Amino acid sequence: MHQLIKDDVAADTDRSRLLAPDTTGINFYRADPALSDLLRIHLPDALFRHIEPHLDRLGELAGGHLDECARLADRHTPVLHPRDRFGRDVQSIEYHPAYRELERAAFGEFGIHAMSIRKGIMGWPEKYPVAAKHAFTFLFNQAEFGLGCPINVTDGCAKLLNNFGSDELKARYLDGLTQTDISKLTQGGQFMTEKEGGSDVGTLTTSAVQEGDHWRLHGEKWFCSNADAKVVMLLARPQGAGDGTRGVGLFLMPRFLDDGSQNHYRIVRLKDKLGTRSMASGEIKFEGAIAYAVGRLDRGFVQMAEMVNSSRLSNGVKSTALMRRAYHDAMTVARNRVVFGSRIVDLPLGRRQLMKIMLATEQALSMSFVTADALDRAEAGSQDAAALLRILTPTLKFRATRDARKVCGDAMEMRGGTGYIEEFATARLLRDAHLGSIWEGTGNIVAIDALKRAVGRHGAESALAADLHARLDESVTVPQAWRDRLRGLVDRAVGFAREVASRADNEGDARRATTLLYHVASAVTLAWEGARIDQMRGDARRLLLSRLVLDHRLSSGDPFRLTENVTQGAIAALLLGERSAGMAEVGELLLAA
Repeated sequence: MHQLIKDDVAADTDRSRLLAPDTTGINFYRADPALSDLLRIHLPDALFRHIEPHLDRLGELAGGHLDECARLADRHTPVLHPRDRFGRDVQSIEYHPAYRELERAAFGEFGIHAMSIRKGIMGWPEKYPVAAKHAFTFLFNQAEFGLGCPINVTDGCAKLLNNFGSDELKARYLDGLTQTDISKLTQGGQFMTEKEGGSDVGTLTTSAVQEGDHWRLHGEKWFCSNADAKVVMLLARPQGAGDGTRGVGLFLMPRFLDDGSQNHYRIVRLKDKLGTRSMASGEIKFEGAIAYAVGRLDRGFVQMAEMVNSSRLSNGVKSTALMRRAYHDAMTVARNRVVFGSRIVDLPLGRRQLMKIMLATEQALSMSFVTADALDRAEAGSQDAAALLRILTPTLKFRATRDARKVCGDAMEMRGGTGYIEEFATARLLRDAHLGSIWEGTGNIVAIDALKRAVGRHGAESALAADLHARLDESVTVPQAWRDRLRGLVDRAVGFAREVASRADNEGDARRATTLLYHVASAVTLAWEGARIDQMRGDARRLLLSRLVLDHRLSSGDPFRLTENVTQGAIAALLLGERSAGMAEVGELLLAA
């Protein structure tokens, strides 16, 4: 009998191997050489060497302990308690212990929310550049996307307070917002959306009435992420102010008053969301809540827009993280699942699907880091970088978030019906991915921002053209014919964007023009990176992704023409393999038919 039980267990074990494994146990940092390559390009060597051990630890946690915590937190969603056990009107939100463990890692061990504001995080004597911070954002969100919002808005609240708040407000709240000691941390929130005005912020109706040194808020907010945040930044219309966004002021609202009592607002209910279910989003009703003005009351919308733009970059990075996690899962399946006598990675359609997943992911990764680098340079005082950032941010947000939905869906399909089951990560990835293109402005709103405002109003496309031409000038080892082709596409994309922006009847082309800017900018950036990586370690394969952008994103072609050939097969073999390839080998494929 004992032997029969052992045989049954062995048989079950063998049958379990028929299913492809998942990413459990993978170190997401070590599995991603492109990430370390780009960090070496964008960061000083001393800083890179300092953060790499921390990235390695986060990569290990994201592929193991934190991933399991994320699965549990997604299953066991927050619960709103309208009263305490003694019947007092004291509201609280109950979170699963797994969510608290995610908070401990993000806010405590790694301090992602404070890295660009507070010195000394993880032993580095200075503040971290945005490019370094978002390397941690990128890895953490491969495990948990929901908490990405509280991390980001806490960071954003601290930046708004630091940039525009009075010395008194900074003294009271800034330290708590940037703490890495969980017992001293005060998480931030951003309450903007109302029933009357989502993207149309100028129609909001929340009012503020001055009362001595503070203000009283009345009205409702419809969608408030991190609903029980201890410090909230929000927009309201001061009594007597005019209509539109110019009549809107920025306010800081504490969750608790000086005597320890709850401020005068209620969480009416929590939202039952498609994704990011681990994080509490709610509806808020103000009943004379005490708040404090931040900066000039007639500049509230402009000030909050800085936080929104920072959030859009973070949104792009987080969507890229979802794509990278989806890619890791798809590759794990493809390399380990045998069908019809072959591994999926060796089958033509399987390889084609993997290449589609890879291309969108790598485009977004490159654009995330050039945007982060532009933000760093803009904050250091570069006006050229500020103009570049103005066009890159909405362009990244528009395209990367939309691509994440498709990539996560394709990765789910790679696993087949099993991928649709919530026990595996792909279902959660797909649910979460749909938020990216809505959060901080829908696709239409962001495309209009890129074309009508960044291009039409600010002329930011000139900065983009200059930056892309400069990158091509630097890439002297890339074949001249390829650089010339990219130069022509830059000029055409910028010219088309100007045409769309200049004509009132062409708003319908804003999405297409933004997409073209993204694809051309990513093709140039991938070529520039390929040359830099080849110089660093003799591997120019990233340059091949530049060709794939042109082949599959910018060339309409004949729909009846066969696209698979020897060249495409050789490119796929190099990109899906692990062998390095120098510029001579890559250059031949780049220009081959």
